[in-house]
Amino acid sequence: MKTLVKAVAVLALSAASLSAFALTNADRYGEAASPAAAERTIVIGPNTRWVNVNHGEIVKFVANGREFAWDFDGVPQAFDLKQVAPQGAIDHNVRVYIATTLEDGGLGD
Repeated sequence: MKTLVKAVAVLALSAASLSAFALTNADRYGEAASPAAAERTIVIGPNTRWVNVNHGEIVKFVANGREFAWDFDGVPQAFDLKQVAPQGAIDHNVRVYIATTLEDGGLGD
């Protein structure tokens, strides 16, 4: 019986610690930034299917008459720009490819 209690306690502690280390959306994708802080601007047109950015770069996007900026300081992995764009700014799939740089050692924040 003591073994069962210990096993249940270990499982409960393990489950509790998993949520403490879960990645947030900011950890995964980065975070919104001021357009004034952008290092460059990318215009998204109806035929734009992908964009290339560098990890740690702040980019301003212009699409459908709207603009927003994003700081790509999350995990350097590809994702759909619609996941982070303001609602209605992007009306089709645009894949973001994030290159690692020597400055950050190729690692996320």
